[in-house]
Amino acid sequence: MEELIAVKIPKSLYERIKEHVEGTGFESVDEYVTYVLREVLANLEEDEEEVFSEEEEEKVKERLRALGYLD
Repeated sequence: MEELIAVKIPKSLYERIKEHVEGTGFESVDEYVTYVLREVLANLEEDEEEVFSEEEEEKVKERLRALGYLD
């Protein structure tokens, strides 16, 4: 099992999450928060991997020029 570390959040946020978790497959607020954070990080890492092709980048630049944002 992975080593765990505590993270502090406002009590009001904890209570909101606790209400949301009730009746779901999550056994605790900790489990839910861990799941959400993993999903957010996965999405961020996915977004970082998306790179414009040269053709897509040129189309964006042309559009920005047409709008007067680039010279």
